[in-house]
Amino acid sequence: MIVPDDGTRVSDPLIALRRRCDAALERCLPAMSDTGPVAQAMRYAVTGGGKRVRPLLVYAAGQTLGASVESLDPAACAIELIHAYSLVHDDLPAMDDDDLRRGRPTVHRAFDEASAILAGDALQTLAFEVITGGVEVGLPAAAVLAQCRELARAAGIAGMVGGQALDLALVGSQPDLDLLQQMHQLKTGALITAAVRLGVLAAGTVDAEHATALDRYARDLGLAFQIQDDVLDEVGDSAITGKAVGADRERGKPTYTALLGVEPARGRAEALLASALDALAGIPRDTRLLTTVAARLVRRVR
Repeated sequence: MIVPDDGTRVSDPLIALRRRCDAALERCLPAMSDTGPVAQAMRYAVTGGGKRVRPLLVYAAGQTLGASVESLDPAACAIELIHAYSLVHDDLPAMDDDDLRRGRPTVHRAFDEASAILAGDALQTLAFEVITGGVEVGLPAAAVLAQCRELARAAGIAGMVGGQALDLALVGSQPDLDLLQQMHQLKTGALITAAVRLGVLAAGTVDAEHATALDRYARDLGLAFQIQDDVLDEVGDSAITGKAVGADRERGKPTYTALLGVEPARGRAEALLASALDALAGIPRDTRLLTTVAARLVRRVR
């Protein structure tokens, strides 16, 4: 039984951790009384649902290695703020030009394009302000500095931004599987890996072999997560996914389903999930939380 930040008792640990993260994010964001369009757009982008994948991985990795849930809150919130900013910018007309996100109008549709750009900028900078709060909950300054460096690297040109640039460059082309994998390891996988590493850093000194195993877990999970995303974009129910189905195919974006077909793509995601779980086998800790996160993410329907 886990008690989330709102004091309720929840038997499902992932639901409890999502609630905890949501409550912590509420404290980070501009107050509801702030009626400025950028502040409203920030709140809209972050509080409109979402699976909280990356925060869950921060919590799961950190707790597996003995970190307190309180010490993981800043990093969990920070990486979700980075993710939220990336979605706001990805949806813009100059990028993916999406009108729907999580079953609601995208930020630039609900507000305006300038407010969406500024809200994304503000969420990105807020992330680094929030993660430095780790020192206030007992993390050593050196650990927080390492977390800042890890998050910045994963979010930038060597990670998410670089992957998004490659994604845009590949529209209308037919890349081979290796190039598609490289793109997704940057665009999606870098933040997934960073989430696990942020939890590891909060836990302090960790056996090098165990850290390597957790990196493998994160790498395989990140790719499996993206493949399932491609599958859902092709055959999912928009009423469940909250996004337009078939949008990537209509834009000519390269996907695993386009290269492999739906069923082979599903099979590849399952194989990667098995590899991710196998990586946990050599860690002499209770890894059930990491196992549960991985299975639910890869087998999700939304």
